[in-house]
Amino acid sequence: MTPVQKLSGLVVLILVLMAGAAGITWQVQDWRMGKKLAEQAGLHETDLTNIGNAAAAQVRAEQDKRLAAEQRVTAADQQHTRELTDAQRNQALLRDRLATADVRLSVLLDATDSGSGCDVPAAPGAVGVVHAARRAQLDPAHAQRIIGITDAGDQGLIALKACQAYVLTIIQQPHQ
Repeated sequence: MTPVQKLSGLVVLILVLMAGAAGITWQVQDWRMGKKLAEQAGLHETDLTNIGNAAAAQVRAEQDKRLAAEQRVTAADQQHTRELTDAQRNQALLRDRLATADVRLSVLLDATDSGSGCDVPAAPGAVGVVHAARRAQLDPAHAQRIIGITDAGDQGLIALKACQAYVLTIIQQPHQ
């Protein structure tokens, strides 16, 4: 072998070693980057899991709030339904008692009104005890109409109370 051939073989050998070293360097860099990318992917997955868990917890909390509000509204509705039923039953009993003359509806008269022209004695009668107040007994038909009016008024007041309770329940529901 001639010195030129030896030199060229040596140059080729150096080039091969350099190429191998560069390949190994690239391989090591690839391993390092792969490890970093895997760590980042793991951190990203952990972040996504935490975000998903937080969103699910928030949805559960909102559902619990809505359920609690629905339960409060249902309880208030049941209470107002009972009140309405009781008022209707009491009105029906009063109408029945008026119809059977078990009870009479009377009004107080103004003793200072001389223009009324109504001479109802102030002394108590044999039927009832009225102490020094001038009273006039209403016709049963008029009494029935008055009871009907008060019944409608009671129902309206109970419905208004129910609406107000509903609005208060909705307003008092905690918001975020």
